[in-house]
Amino acid sequence: MSLTNFNQPLSKAIRQQGLSAGIAAIMLVFPAVSEATNGYFAHGYGARSKAMAGVGAALPQDAMAAAVNPAGMVFVGNRLDVEMELFNPNREYTVQGAPSMAPGTFPLNPGTVKSDSDLFPIPTLGWNHKLDRNQSIGLTVFGNGGMNTDYPGFTSQTCAPGGTGTFCGGSTGIDLVQLFISPSYARSFANNRFSVGIAPIFAVQSFKAQGLSSFAGYSSDSQNLSNNIRNYSYGAGVRIGGIAELLPGLHLGVSYKSRVFMSPFSHYEGLFAEQGDFDVPESINGGLAWDINDSVTAAFDVEHIRYSSVNSVGNSFLPHLQTAQLGKTNGAGFGWKDMTVYKFGTQWKQNADWTWRGGVSYGEQPIRSSEVLFNILAPGVQEWHLTTGFTRTITDKDDVTFAFMYSPTKKVSGPNPLSPGQTIDLEMHQLSFQLGYSRRF
Repeated sequence: MSLTNFNQPLSKAIRQQGLSAGIAAIMLVFPAVSEATNGYFAHGYGARSKAMAGVGAALPQDAMAAAVNPAGMVFVGNRLDVEMELFNPNREYTVQGAPSMAPGTFPLNPGTVKSDSDLFPIPTLGWNHKLDRNQSIGLTVFGNGGMNTDYPGFTSQTCAPGGTGTFCGGSTGIDLVQLFISPSYARSFANNRFSVGIAPIFAVQSFKAQGLSSFAGYSSDSQNLSNNIRNYSYGAGVRIGGIAELLPGLHLGVSYKSRVFMSPFSHYEGLFAEQGDFDVPESINGGLAWDINDSVTAAFDVEHIRYSSVNSVGNSFLPHLQTAQLGKTNGAGFGWKDMTVYKFGTQWKQNADWTWRGGVSYGEQPIRSSEVLFNILAPGVQEWHLTTGFTRTITDKDDVTFAFMYSPTKKVSGPNPLSPGQTIDLEMHQLSFQLGYSRRF
């Protein structure tokens, strides 16, 4: 395999990593946040919301409400919610067509390769306290992820002697963890007909890449491209929202999350555009919730995520790879487009002890067929999510909630832009099981 070289990469000194003991402990509690559902945003936050396909802009149900609309926290009372999810993404790629071994090409070994990592525990935490009838403060801890793959270092006919794996650099993949710590304040007005809320977002990311050394000739800093230690990034943003009762039992909710500005990944500034920048894109949520009667509630949400606004995610692979080196402001990215997700969920309160939920969501996945080569690393291709779940009241203060999600197989196919005659299929399906315990005070 040969790669067309640009300028010789400049060697840079590795910057010292500043990671406090407290942050390290938090990241150990959240060891593998891998939610490749709506791109790399989760399909919902909190078991009750997830069981209803992620609705929540106008339907706050627990102390995870601030992750979607902080205005809802004033309606959920004094409570603590502790949850654990087991997330099972099954990812693979298939290469078809004979590899071109001509100079300047980048062929892949024909066949199907599955990602080894496929089961992740994901904890979440929410707490809320009413200051008085109209005010509340809270704390919500949750995560995103999904840029996570782990392909084995198999023998490849397209690699030079000694080279193995997808890109001839050995075991290949990337691992991104995003943790958000979000305190909140909410206030209601006019006998709880209206509410507003604000939730600052403090974010920690960790990232590690391996098996990408064959891209060294395309990188502005090949020493900070691949196979370095896990790198940490810190940043902040804010979410604001409001909820209004339009008619008795009919509520409208809207929230906006700003871009979360992150410090760069210094050990991967030869990979991500803008010298290792990986900000979290802004998003907006809107929804309606309708209490059809005392037992049945229906909700509909729309979420728009601006992946294209972050160069390291939104820049296309080509022609950026030919016009700017990896790590430069206009360096190649994953080519993700913006994503709009439509969610519908219902719940039925059977009696004082049982509440049943279900939902479905759809959003056109963000990866174009022309961008499949680099997205072997981050195959966030899911579109449909089918969900169900229940809450079982145990005492007048305690209950348990279960949520299940199935995302059926989705395949995205396109050409290998660096090897004429080859096509690449990205494929994934997902399962999720989440159990939560709630205590009301």
